[in-house]
Amino acid sequence: MSITPEEACVASEKLCRTAPVIPVLTVTEVAHAAPLAEALVKGGLPVLEVTLRTPCALEVIAEMAQVAGGIPGAGTLLTPQDVENALKAGAKFGVSPGATDKLLDAAEEMGLPMLPGAASASEAMRLLERGYRVQKFFPAEAAGGAPFLKSIGAPIPQILFCPTGGVSPTNAPDYLKLPNVACVGGSWVAPADKLESGDWGGIEGLARAAATLSA
Repeated sequence: MSITPEEACVASEKLCRTAPVIPVLTVTEVAHAAPLAEALVKGGLPVLEVTLRTPCALEVIAEMAQVAGGIPGAGTLLTPQDVENALKAGAKFGVSPGATDKLLDAAEEMGLPMLPGAASASEAMRLLERGYRVQKFFPAEAAGGAPFLKSIGAPIPQILFCPTGGVSPTNAPDYLKLPNVACVGGSWVAPADKLESGDWGGIEGLARAAATLSA
């Protein structure tokens, strides 16, 4: 079933408004998928972006799709094949570091809501012209951080962003206070050491703290 850019934006905005932080997850073991998702959901972060950066990422998405309350999505989508694979795995949304017409065409044709990435005013305007008013700002800190988004919000106020890349508990409030930011994406809620040791309680605690972040 296909999806229009406007329908994708409605879905993406709903996801971005669910919690102040979307965990950006790089998972190397399928066995970690369910307990990780359960910990994050219990901590108040149900929207889960699983990056397609590991061989088991699609299996991880499939496992997380079975966790009650979890809303798994696929990050680092680069090709139409990535879109197809993500949907088959059970992804409810997709995230890309940038955007190409071929990628967006595939997502629209296959019905996957996309949060496409932009790092400049021109990229953001091109996406807006296509109908995507909800976008990922990546790499956030390297591309100008909160000051950039504050500046771009004046001439292009209709775009809503989810900044990702270098976002931390320290600078997240700087982004979240901006009217053109719906949420942030961050990997700090699931650090590698806690994943490796199976410290699900520790991850739940990080999620709880992140779920209370505000401006």
